[in-house]
Amino acid sequence: MLLIYTHKITSRFTYTMRQLCQGILGIEVVFSTKVEDFIKHTGPKITYTKQPLQNEFFIRSHDLLFEQGISDLDIKIGDWNGTPCFFETGERSSLPFDIFAASFFLLSRYEEYMPHVKDALGRFPAKESLAYKNGLLELPLIDMWAYQFQQALADRFDDIPKPRRKYAFTSIINVTTSHSFAYRGMIRSLGGFFIDLGSFRLKRVFRRLAVGLGIKKDPYDNFMDLVEIHKRHPIKTMFFFQFAKYSTHDKNISPNNNKFRYLIKSVADYSIVSLSASFKANLDKDLLVEEKKSLASLINRPIKYSRLRYNKVNIPTTYRNLIEAEFTDDYTMGYTHEIGFRAGTCTPFYFYDINLEVQQPLKVHPFAVHDYALTSFEKKEQVFEKIDTLYRNIQKVDGQLVTVFSNELLGERHKIIWIELYQDLLKRYYV
Repeated sequence: MLLIYTHKITSRFTYTMRQLCQGILGIEVVFSTKVEDFIKHTGPKITYTKQPLQNEFFIRSHDLLFEQGISDLDIKIGDWNGTPCFFETGERSSLPFDIFAASFFLLSRYEEYMPHVKDALGRFPAKESLAYKNGLLELPLIDMWAYQFQQALADRFDDIPKPRRKYAFTSIINVTTSHSFAYRGMIRSLGGFFIDLGSFRLKRVFRRLAVGLGIKKDPYDNFMDLVEIHKRHPIKTMFFFQFAKYSTHDKNISPNNNKFRYLIKSVADYSIVSLSASFKANLDKDLLVEEKKSLASLINRPIKYSRLRYNKVNIPTTYRNLIEAEFTDDYTMGYTHEIGFRAGTCTPFYFYDINLEVQQPLKVHPFAVHDYALTSFEKKEQVFEKIDTLYRNIQKVDGQLVTVFSNELLGERHKIIWIELYQDLLKRYYV
């Protein structure tokens, strides 16, 4: 058990300490504001204040964990044994930076509360982030800091526990367009046919006709192939289906289509199935609840996991809506077009609402790889070279690799045959 003495215990303080010490390192922690408790404690202990009490393990605290709301922060990147860090602390501190304040900054997505220019879909752009601007996006910084912190404690205390968690790999199949041509109804099919014809996209015209006549299978309909692939590579796999009415940004098959409904039920026999909420549901809490209930009714199981269309997370509103809709876990924390760690970690964590200054009961599972971020590569080797770097970084800290692939891309066969790459990816990163 690690005792942490501080001058003030706040929600930010307890949230951060528990995530780093218990959530990542598996070290039980207790807190105290009484000097006499610190002196009496015979086990591992540290002080987290502005000044040390004596010659103990001391981390000089930044003000961030003792404030409320948002303030302008001057952040400069430093170095800790080869690992980038920020919120430097000075010579008297046992660590060269405030590991706890820096971790809270990343976990809470503090920078996403600050003024920024959103992209065309209303999302926080990766290029606005501290990690992207400083070339840190591919590093699970919080986990790296935590393991170095654990080693620093072990160097000081003989009885500091050093439990090791296990590396894990989760594959997410995101289904917002289950079929390219099939099951779309007469009007939508004819409209698509004439648009393709008018644009001289003759390959699509022939493929559309071949699917309509039953000569070929729809290129996006690879679900049973994926089920068989996952049987051969037994990693944790989750299918997120959009189950929404047609709209400008949501153009999947109608949830009333019996063949589409049968497909979802068939996949649910072999894998976890949950909700990929529509773009409209992101903005409409009642619609979010309706989509959740409809999918749960179809598969006869409760829906607890969520993903948001286009990975659009507007903090804190999006997560508040998910909590009110009684989701327990979300898998949207990441960037669509950039590889890496949006929240600086490869460990699930609970959402902290800065406006309310409280930890919320929604567990966030960050993903590191989205398939759209891989489409700029022309060769399979280039893709694996990119992901290998992430994999090595995650393995060093026994973290979780979460990837997001769409059935759409897995149905494409251009310079890269994506379904083959996906199979190789499962083999390569499953341990």
